[in-house]
Amino acid sequence: MSQLVSLFKENLQNLPSIAGVERLEMVDAAGDVVAFIENQPGKQGSLAVYQYLLAAYGVLNAEAATYGLAIFAEHTEDARNRPGAHPNIDRLFEIQAGGASLNMRLVEK
Repeated sequence: MSQLVSLFKENLQNLPSIAGVERLEMVDAAGDVVAFIENQPGKQGSLAVYQYLLAAYGVLNAEAATYGLAIFAEHTEDARNRPGAHPNIDRLFEIQAGGASLNMRLVEK
């Protein structure tokens, strides 16, 4: 990905398309799906970020979470100020702070 900027909309334009993705699933160490992001309005930006993190890191660990928070740009600060308003960003905060890493997998349309 090219240089990150301070606006999510601009960062989003540099991420790969999610056109063929139905959802992204997050799987814990026991193999259970613990969360997912569907390809639907209001979730597509998060789906694009998480899809990129899967491609770039292969796993959602602290390093990937930190980069994801940078991609979310101004939304990261909003999520920090309003816990629960952005659950997909909150998850990145949790993992960055030492929470368990998650495997991810794409479910295609």
